[in-house]
This record gives sequence, C-alpha cells and structure tokens, in this order.
Amino acid sequence: MPPIINWNIDPVIFMLTPTFPIKYYGILFALGITIAFLIVKKIYRHEGKSIEELDTLLIYIVLGTVLGARLGHCLFYEPEYYLNHPLEIILPFKKIDGTYHYIGFQGLASHGGTIGVLLSIIFYCIKSKTPLLQVLDRVAIAAPIAGTFIRLGNLMNSEIYGVPTDGTWGVIFLQDDTIPRHPTQLYEAVTYLCIFLFLWFIYQKTELIRKSGVMFGLFLILVFTARFFLEFFKENQVSFENQMSLNMGQLLSLPFVILGVGLLIRRLSSEGNYKM
Repeated sequence: MPPIINWNIDPVIFMLTPTFPIKYYGILFALGITIAFLIVKKIYRHEGKSIEELDTLLIYIVLGTVLGARLGHCLFYEPEYYLNHPLEIILPFKKIDGTYHYIGFQGLASHGGTIGVLLSIIFYCIKSKTPLLQVLDRVAIAAPIAGTFIRLGNLMNSEIYGVPTDGTWGVIFLQDDTIPRHPTQLYEAVTYLCIFLFLWFIYQKTELIRKSGVMFGLFLILVFTARFFLEFFKENQVSFENQMSLNMGQLLSLPFVILGVGLLIRRLSSEGNYKM
C-alpha cells in the first residue's frame, strides 16, 4: 500500500506587513479565476463574439463569488455566531490583543459562491442585455478549473479534509492532528479538472453549445453530483452536521442537481437549435 503522507505546509508564503500575510490560498484562488476567465475569453473569440464587456463580467463574477461564498458560509454553517457578530461577515480583520490583524475570510462556502455567481451573471445580463443562458453555458465550461485551484488552496490551508482512513492510506494533516485522513481536497480538485476536460471535449466535438442551457445543465449535474458523493468522505465542517443523515454540503447540492436535470431535459427535448 502507498505510504502515509505527512502534510505540514505553512499556509503563509510570506508576510507583506507584520499583520498582512500572503497565503497560498489567495494566490491559487486568484489564479483559478484568472485561468477560467481566459478560457471564457478564448471561447468568445473562437465564436466571433465581442469581448469588450468580459472585463465587466469578470468583476461581477469575482464579487459574486467572494460575497456569495462568504454569506453562504455564515448563513448555512454558523448563522447564530455571525448574526451576533455581523461585522465579521464582511470584514477580513479581527482584533487580537488590541491590534487589528488581517485574517482573510475564515469560511467560504462553495454553494454560496455558486449562488453569488449566478446572481452576478443575471445582473450582468440584464444590464448588458445579453441572453442569460448564452453566458451561463460558456462560463460553465471554464468554472470547474477555478474549483480545481480553490481546492488546491484548501489543501495548502490543511482544511476541508476527509474522515479518517483505516491507516494504510491517507494524509496526516499535522497542523490539526496525527490521524491519516482522506485528502478530499485532492479528490475534488482532480474531479473538477476531469469535469472541465469533459465539458471542453463536448464543446469542441459536438454542437450542443447551440442548445442554450445544455452545457450549464451538464455543469450543474456533474459538479454537484460529484460534490454530493465526495461529501461521504469529508469531515463535517460544523458540529450540528453530526446529527444529520446527509450533511449540509449534500443537502445544498441536491437543488443544483435537480435544476441541472430539469434544464437538460427541457433543452434536449426542445425542437430545433438555439442560436449562440
């Protein structure tokens, strides 16, 4: 059997100031968003579409991702605490020993981030008078790449890891304990990379992109079905989940899967093609 891996990476690359750390997570988060954006831009150029408004779309998506993920964590996982400390929802600083320290946002929920991105794209499409499904289809192709880099960031933070293994395989996250665990961050990162490659193949080799909503429906089904099953290997994030048959991540994934299935069935069963 493969040997146990001891993981003890310092999540901080260096300190920009005595109270402002530069972390792997932030770098990987930004890198993932950037690469996904460049892929969307490549798709638009390939199709002869204007890319003038894509920089505006990027700003909306970044804001939607961060705000949605932050609010999602606070409201889905720790509502009691953050409703009593509302400023900590939006401020990445915390007062420690009389001094404010930059700690980043300690808690981002991917389901909330997805909702935030959807709302930001809807707002963008209303403002720019662009067909909503046209944008969602193309963003959906690249979005799993961003998810891959974000989960690698979680790995560097030694967070969102899995339940203990039987001891013959696993990763020991030494910053927390000495128990071999499933490296679920890597499981998700690889899964999202495979989903991107599959969607890219579908885009390149078929005409399904002309059926508005199909690529977005596939994205929802693949990503959130994978997320549902991978949750069985994850450690629960908050204590109240220990009393649940399905954890919060699984419950939040189900509506996205249902939406994806409904959208896919409706679009594939419709007659004719939908112009890009």
